[in-house]
Amino acid sequence: MSLKKKPVTGMKDITPREMEIRDYVLGLIRETYGSFGFSSIETPCVEHIENLSSKQGGENEKLIFKILKRGEKLKLEEAKEEADLVDGGLRYDLTVPLSRYYANNANELPAPFKALQMGNVWRADRPQRGRYRQFMQCDIDILGEPSILAEIELILATSTLVGKLDFENFTIRINDRRILKAMAAHCGFAPEDYDAVFIILDKMDKIGAEGVAEELKKNGFAGESAGAYLDLFAHVTGDLAGVRYLKETLKNELDAQVAEDLETIMQSVEAVKSAKFDIVFDPTLVRGMSYYTGPIFEIGIDGFGGSVGGGGRYDEMIGRFTGVQTPACGFSIGFERIVMLLLEKDFQIPGKGAKTAFLIEKGMPQEKLLEVFAEAEKLRKAGGCVSMNMMKKNKKFQKEQLAAEGYKEIREFFAK
Repeated sequence: MSLKKKPVTGMKDITPREMEIRDYVLGLIRETYGSFGFSSIETPCVEHIENLSSKQGGENEKLIFKILKRGEKLKLEEAKEEADLVDGGLRYDLTVPLSRYYANNANELPAPFKALQMGNVWRADRPQRGRYRQFMQCDIDILGEPSILAEIELILATSTLVGKLDFENFTIRINDRRILKAMAAHCGFAPEDYDAVFIILDKMDKIGAEGVAEELKKNGFAGESAGAYLDLFAHVTGDLAGVRYLKETLKNELDAQVAEDLETIMQSVEAVKSAKFDIVFDPTLVRGMSYYTGPIFEIGIDGFGGSVGGGGRYDEMIGRFTGVQTPACGFSIGFERIVMLLLEKDFQIPGKGAKTAFLIEKGMPQEKLLEVFAEAEKLRKAGGCVSMNMMKKNKKFQKEQLAAEGYKEIREFFAK
């Protein structure tokens, strides 16, 4: 039987060109988030299956790569259900592991704690453009800060990073889960139906208002409530006026402070942002994770259909580990999609030293070869990159390959 040379479905091999971009972006993430006071941490890629299946990860809990028990603990003949076979799984995001990490290490951590975490996660998802079954996530979270200072800092840090990557005119959309619930309550939906209604609402940007109306009807929701719901959205603008409109309209269902805090976040970010982007209010923004409890946000880049980052406040998750409520808020950047877009626009790493290739003819005397090595070392000390290569018979093709790898200068050294 011959071995398979292609990666497992949903996984990918990474070329040197892409790896160069990935390393650069990871370094910029550390540098930028570090300047905002975030500290790097690391958690294991394997988590307890109970933590991953705690009904906090929304649809992602259906996509867990589960791990069988090992050795004597694996008793196949006695197993009656999945729980008898499985005790762990590959993490599907970094938020659940972070919550466990904080619960386990809180006594040694500062308060509030500003965490930066980067690492691979796994989801048994349907692969598509910019979406894989193994992918890198880069999260920043602020734990222990109940005020909207956390949201403002997270949005500013993330937008600063995206701006440094030469993305201009991107958009950050913001909403609040409490506004979503207040709108649903105002229109007469039952609390037990909220999640189903929000799943349909989340398709608004793909199927439009008419499509949402049809989906609501198809799922058995009362026509009067659905009509009032869509009518409410039709009257909301994507600016501060839209927030104020809902503050007044939902005064019986929504704490006015929620709308006022959202206003303050938007005004503060707009006033001090360092990158070129718009921050807009989007009452249709849902975010799939059921653990969100307050403000939620996403980043969209012009010309790309999906989001390239998102997050929000999740004040109740850590309490499930410790029994003590701990305020928490986070923002995750879509690392894989960012890298894909940079590759597509042939992004060049700024300040990178020149790449030079040396082609050395076979049979060169040692004394002369040492002179070539000395010349290469001189260029490297000056900040350049030098690749030493034996000269091939098809020199023209060899030069073309080196040029494709980014070697701007190719120097030839002959034996005589």
